Amino acid sequence: QVQFVESGGGLVQPGGSLKLSCVASGIVFRLYEMGWYRQGQGKERELVARISNIDTSTNYADSVKGRFTISRDNSKNTVYLQMTSLKPEDTAKYYCYAVKLAPFTRSWGPGTQVTVSS
Repeated sequence: QVQFVESGGGLVQPGGSLKLSCVASGIVFRLYEMGWYRQGQGKERELVARISNIDTSTNYADSVKGRFTISRDNSKNTVYLQMTSLKPEDTAKYYCYAVKLAPFTRSWGPGTQVTVSS
């Protein structure tokens, strides 16, 4: 059974930083693309960042480029999201996910809340 343990969320002032972690179990981690989505109150879920399992290439939402960095450690079954220069509009619940294409499977973490406010 796939399980995710997310951590690192919290309350931070504008301009501050947070680092989210997501530890996965129940999957062969190195075979999965990993990433983070977020959903703010009253907003649609948005893909924030993803990292390939093949070549560790990354993609980011335009709104976070240059501020957020996604990385993975296959030895620890963990994906990270380093967030800097945080803005109030980054306030959302952040969900890690794992996806494999063949056969297609996708799983989600329970989410961790990030609140950016003074």
